Amino acid sequence: MRMLLPLAGFMLISAAPASRLVSIDLPFDATPFADMGPAASADAMNNNCLSCHSGEMIRNQPALSRAEWAAEVAKMRAVYKAPVAEADDAAIIDWLTAMSAGKPGG
Repeated sequence: MRMLLPLAGFMLISAAPASRLVSIDLPFDATPFADMGPAASADAMNNNCLSCHSGEMIRNQPALSRAEWAAEVAKMRAVYKAPVAEADDAAIIDWLTAMSAGKPGG
């Protein structure tokens, strides 16, 4: 009898009509990034970062140092398994550092 009650509850939940399922619409901003000067091309940002992050989300990050941005890029690859080639790290870090330099505290 103890096994039947959880099984019956599972069957009721799994039989819920699709119209009762909750859906979430996430904001989407695929506006490409602009170059931040001759030493900070946006190509690597546009090719790697916009697949997971909105432009607005990245532009609203706090001003970080070059070393802090390098740690963030490494974390994206190691922890979140972001498919970013290590060859793109320098260009991404250059762009993020240049973006931070234009912010208060940057």
